[in-house]
Amino acid sequence: MISQLGKDMDLSRITFPTFVLEPRSFTERVTDFMSHPDFLINEDPVERFIGVVKYYMSGWHIHPKGVKKPYNPVLGEFFRSRCTFDDSSSAFFVAEQVSHHPPITAMFYHCPDHHIAIEGDLRPKSRFFGNSVGMILEGYAKIHFERWGGEEYLVTYPNMYARGILFGKMVLELGETSTVTCAKSDLMFEVEFKTKGLIWGSYNQIIGKIKRISTKEVLYDITGNWQTTIFIADRKKKTEPVVLFDSARERVVPQTVACAAEQEPNESRNLWKHVTKAIYESDLDAATTHKTAIEEEQREDARRRDADKTPFVPRFFRLEADGLYHPGLALNDIPQDPGQAKQAIERWIFTKTGSDDMQDFARPEEDPVVLAATRPRRH
Repeated sequence: MISQLGKDMDLSRITFPTFVLEPRSFTERVTDFMSHPDFLINEDPVERFIGVVKYYMSGWHIHPKGVKKPYNPVLGEFFRSRCTFDDSSSAFFVAEQVSHHPPITAMFYHCPDHHIAIEGDLRPKSRFFGNSVGMILEGYAKIHFERWGGEEYLVTYPNMYARGILFGKMVLELGETSTVTCAKSDLMFEVEFKTKGLIWGSYNQIIGKIKRISTKEVLYDITGNWQTTIFIADRKKKTEPVVLFDSARERVVPQTVACAAEQEPNESRNLWKHVTKAIYESDLDAATTHKTAIEEEQREDARRRDADKTPFVPRFFRLEADGLYHPGLALNDIPQDPGQAKQAIERWIFTKTGSDDMQDFARPEEDPVVLAATRPRRH
């Protein structure tokens, strides 16, 4: 890999060795931002905005130990899941790789009972900076609160840096500034993810503020460590900082995925299951063999499309006039009644190709490859 690298070069076409891989696809890693969706449920507009900030900041602490890179999704690969909250409400998620060069992953999340929807696309661009690899997270995400008159929150992302890839200690850092903006509420959250200096400073520190867009008045200060504990202080009341989010205490809402037999060939966990099993078993040769086979099949599919002059058409998303990918099931077409909305969304996400049947989530996992990858390992 090192022989392929040049400073400031785009890494989207570089094949990474299996020992740096996290055993899941980027289409699944996107669900890290859905780990605490219960934070979004709030009646008061300012408290709701704080809940969105808490939700946004809560997704970054979930990542594997060390510096690991998720699988690069192949074109047309998708991940779909569902989750259930403590109040028995449900939410549904789908992410699809809608472009390979440049890589674009589109996503959609919906909780019918609380009338909350999230849509977006992520466009990561990787760069080599000598002893570091940077991932610039371009794209967008919008959180829609349909219950409160179509309130929308526009979210941007920080950059990610893997330090020490050639020498020194390998660490993952977030850097630069990102924002959460709600024009209707006249509120904006601006946060700087601070990187550690060569001599001074600490890892994972953040400094942010919630302010009025129109007057620039700062309402709250946000500080702390995005990996562990984040604090909030009321600027107007001059209160002492209190805990906004503590990763050690908050429960991650688990994603439920259908068993391998209910998944399609290009569904993320099914597609990569042999690679995942090999990584869990520390068999890097087998992982490389299976990973190479997937990548070669993707190249062959691209050659066939070029020969037939057949463009790729995403299954769940469509490219619209604004240049962004949006869900094929438009928000305006989803019924307002929670029961009807749930049926429409489930049928759209979980119906199998070429059939009217939907995935059976009650079917137990019996695939020996998947079971081997999830079996507790001996130490």
